[in-house]
This record gives sequence, C-alpha cells and structure tokens, in this order.
Amino acid sequence: MRFRQIQMTPEMVEFAAFELARKTMEWNEPIPDFSTRFPNVLESSLKEPFQTFGGKQLYPNLVGKAAVLFYLLIKNHPFQNGNKRLAVTTLLIFLLLNKKWLVLGPKEMYRLAKKVAKSAPEDREMAMALIRETIREAMVSSKKIEIALAKKHASAAS
Repeated sequence: MRFRQIQMTPEMVEFAAFELARKTMEWNEPIPDFSTRFPNVLESSLKEPFQTFGGKQLYPNLVGKAAVLFYLLIKNHPFQNGNKRLAVTTLLIFLLLNKKWLVLGPKEMYRLAKKVAKSAPEDREMAMALIRETIREAMVSSKKIEIALAKKHASAAS
C-alpha cells in the first residue's frame, strides 16, 4: 500500500531535529541558534527531494528522497555549524514521519555524514549511492521498533 510521503518543513527542523541535535549530539562543539541559518538554503534543501520534472518525481521513492535530503543538508551548509549533526537528526525524523527508522547508531550515522562532507562535489553520485545503500540496509518499519521497545519494556516491568 502506497501512501503520500511527508515532507519536512523548516518548522519541523527547528522544533524537532534542531532541538534533538542540540540535546543529543552537541558534544564539545555547540550548535548555533536556529535563527542564524543562511536564508533559503534550508528551505531549498528540504524541497529538493520532492522536485518533479516533466510531471515525474526526480526521487520517486523514500530511500532516494531521504538520501538527497541527507546529502544536501550536509553539502549546502544551511547553518553556520552543526550541519552534519542536523542532517542526521533531520533524516531520522523524516523517516519516522514516513513510518520508517534506521537501525544504526548515532556515531555510525555521524561517520557517514563526515564521509559525505569530505566528498568532492564531482563525486556526488558516489556519495549518494553510499547514502542510499546505508539507508536501504538499515531501514526498518517504525512499527518493528515500537514492538521491540514494548517487549523490552514489558520484560523489564516483570
């Protein structure tokens, strides 16, 4: 069954991904205030996964949309600092809103983000392929995560 994929908005990034990155991934390097972002860079990065050409979606599936979102949030630098960390949290929230999750730790996600950040612009397709492959291999239904957490909670309670 196909459903309409949910698109991230700047407000979602600000109130969910941005605060999540600040609380869980600030480490020794602070993430600047959301208002310091560069005008329109975040907005264009969030719209790109849903672009069409000739009536056809440029990224027709969730993995493709998620990969380009992650890539652009890193490479376009919508913020003064924290772009890789913000890309990680935004990707996770985007997938969760679309009923998916990644079974991948934050440090593994951050390592992927660092590889993407270091990639040369002419290697975009290679970086995108790595992101798509990582997402495909680690993506599960969010329902599976809910069931696993419920079982863990139930066994801890007994």
